[in-house]
Amino acid sequence: MTGAEGSKVLSYPDELKYTKTHEYIRVENGNQAYVGVTAFAAEQLGDVTYVELSEVGKKLKKADKFGVIESVKSVSDLFMPVSAEIIAINDRLNSEPELVNADCYGDGWLVKVKLESSSELNDTLSADSYRAFVVE
Repeated sequence: MTGAEGSKVLSYPDELKYTKTHEYIRVENGNQAYVGVTAFAAEQLGDVTYVELSEVGKKLKKADKFGVIESVKSVSDLFMPVSAEIIAINDRLNSEPELVNADCYGDGWLVKVKLESSSELNDTLSADSYRAFVVE
């Protein structure tokens, strides 16, 4: 799908929360959530070639670095949207890092976390706010 200038139209699902560092968080089961990079980030990175993530069991505060994502264009740090403990990592990314580009909101998720406090979600952006932020 393309817009008026021929650029790709990116999606930002309404049920997700977003950060200004281009991560998203999808809360499930009350205090568990998936964290990944947004479609905007995936497009800006270009073809993802490598993802390095913190280990399961690591407790992180909001804005702590939880990994690195490498692409043909650059290397970028990944930042935790909320204080949480990593309870799973997406092992498929070891052999298929391109999943981040192909399906960032689905199979391309990065880590699953247990939230320390859901109140920090109030500091994230809605889909509409994030959409406005990336257009600036």
